[in-house]
Amino acid sequence: MSLYFLLGTLTTEGRTKVHSDRNLVVEAARRVSIAGAEILGQYAVLGRYDYLMMVEADDNDAVARLSLEIGVSTGMHIETLPGIPIGFLTDDGRDDPVSRPDSISLTPAPPDL
Repeated sequence: MSLYFLLGTLTTEGRTKVHSDRNLVVEAARRVSIAGAEILGQYAVLGRYDYLMMVEADDNDAVARLSLEIGVSTGMHIETLPGIPIGFLTDDGRDDPVSRPDSISLTPAPPDL
Protein backbone atom coordinates (compact mmCIF):
# COMPACT_ATOMS: atom_id res chain seq x y z
CA MET A 1 0.00 0.00 0.00
CA SER A 2 1.11 3.56 -0.68
CA LEU A 3 0.81 6.64 1.48
CA TYR A 4 -1.03 9.74 0.27
CA PHE A 5 -1.69 13.16 1.78
CA LEU A 6 -5.00 14.80 0.96
CA LEU A 7 -4.94 18.58 1.40
CA GLY A 8 -8.45 20.01 1.65
CA THR A 9 -9.78 23.52 1.23
CA LEU A 10 -13.42 24.24 1.98
CA THR A 11 -15.41 25.83 -0.83
CA THR A 12 -17.97 28.52 -0.05
CA GLU A 13 -20.60 25.79 0.09
CA GLY A 14 -18.32 23.68 2.30
CA ARG A 15 -17.82 26.51 4.80
CA THR A 16 -21.59 26.89 5.06
CA LYS A 17 -22.00 23.13 5.58
CA VAL A 18 -19.28 22.99 8.26
CA HIS A 19 -20.68 26.08 9.99
CA SER A 20 -24.03 24.26 10.26
CA ASP A 21 -22.49 20.92 11.25
CA ARG A 22 -19.11 21.08 13.03
CA ASN A 23 -18.71 17.28 12.78
CA LEU A 24 -19.27 17.14 9.02
CA VAL A 25 -15.69 16.39 7.96
CA VAL A 26 -15.08 13.81 10.70
CA GLU A 27 -18.40 12.07 10.00
CA ALA A 28 -17.81 12.08 6.23
CA ALA A 29 -14.46 10.35 6.78
CA ARG A 30 -16.11 7.75 9.04
CA ARG A 31 -18.87 7.04 6.52
CA VAL A 32 -16.73 6.72 3.41
CA SER A 33 -15.86 3.15 2.49
CA ILE A 34 -13.66 2.61 -0.55
CA ALA A 35 -12.10 -0.78 -1.18
CA GLY A 36 -8.32 -0.50 -1.08
CA ALA A 37 -8.18 2.85 0.75
CA GLU A 38 -8.05 3.71 4.45
CA ILE A 39 -7.86 7.06 6.22
CA LEU A 40 -5.06 6.88 8.80
CA GLY A 41 -5.39 10.35 10.28
CA GLN A 42 -7.25 13.62 9.91
CA TYR A 43 -6.11 17.08 10.96
CA ALA A 44 -7.39 20.63 10.79
CA VAL A 45 -4.48 22.86 9.76
CA LEU A 46 -3.71 26.55 9.60
CA GLY A 47 -2.55 28.24 6.43
CA ARG A 48 -3.42 27.65 2.80
CA TYR A 49 -5.37 24.45 3.51
CA ASP A 50 -8.13 23.72 6.03
CA TYR A 51 -7.65 19.96 6.45
CA LEU A 52 -5.00 17.31 5.93
CA MET A 53 -5.71 13.59 5.74
CA MET A 54 -3.20 10.75 5.66
CA VAL A 55 -4.47 7.90 3.52
CA GLU A 56 -3.06 4.50 2.75
CA ALA A 57 -4.28 3.08 -0.56
CA ASP A 58 -3.61 0.22 -2.94
CA ASP A 59 -3.38 2.50 -5.95
CA ASN A 60 -4.18 5.92 -7.42
CA ASP A 61 -7.69 4.82 -8.43
CA ALA A 62 -8.66 3.94 -4.86
CA VAL A 63 -7.36 7.21 -3.40
CA ALA A 64 -9.04 9.18 -6.20
CA ARG A 65 -12.40 7.55 -5.39
CA LEU A 66 -11.93 8.31 -1.69
CA SER A 67 -10.96 11.92 -2.44
CA LEU A 68 -14.00 12.39 -4.67
CA GLU A 69 -16.40 10.93 -2.08
CA ILE A 70 -15.09 13.13 0.72
CA GLY A 71 -14.97 16.22 -1.48
CA VAL A 72 -18.55 15.85 -2.67
CA SER A 73 -19.97 15.11 0.77
CA THR A 74 -18.18 17.99 2.52
CA GLY A 75 -17.93 20.69 -0.15
CA MET A 76 -14.16 20.52 -0.10
CA HIS A 77 -11.61 20.89 -2.89
CA ILE A 78 -8.96 18.20 -2.31
CA GLU A 79 -5.43 18.12 -3.66
CA THR A 80 -3.92 14.63 -3.41
CA LEU A 81 -0.18 14.17 -2.98
CA PRO A 82 1.55 10.78 -3.06
CA GLY A 83 3.98 10.34 -0.17
CA ILE A 84 7.38 9.07 -1.26
CA PRO A 85 9.54 7.73 1.59
CA ILE A 86 12.62 9.89 1.97
CA GLY A 87 14.81 6.76 2.09
CA PHE A 88 14.42 6.47 -1.69
CA LEU A 89 16.63 9.54 -1.97
CA THR A 90 19.62 7.90 -0.27
CA ASP A 91 22.12 5.73 -2.09
CA ASP A 92 21.58 2.61 -0.01
CA GLY A 93 17.89 3.03 0.90
CA ARG A 94 18.76 1.94 4.44
CA ASP A 95 16.55 4.59 6.06
CA ASP A 96 13.62 3.83 3.79
CA PRO A 97 10.56 3.32 6.06
CA VAL A 98 8.99 1.03 3.46
CA SER A 99 11.74 -1.51 4.07
CA ARG A 100 10.52 -1.87 7.66
CA PRO A 101 7.68 -4.29 8.41
CA ASP A 102 5.84 -1.58 10.40
CA SER A 103 6.25 1.27 7.91
CA ILE A 104 3.25 3.24 9.18
CA SER A 105 2.34 3.27 12.85
CA LEU A 106 -0.03 5.83 14.31
CA THR A 107 0.40 4.65 17.89
CA PRO A 108 3.69 3.82 19.55
CA ALA A 109 4.40 0.18 20.15
CA PRO A 110 4.13 -0.90 23.78
CA PRO A 111 7.50 -1.18 25.54
CA ASP A 112 9.03 -4.61 25.82
CA LEU A 113 8.83 -5.91 29.37
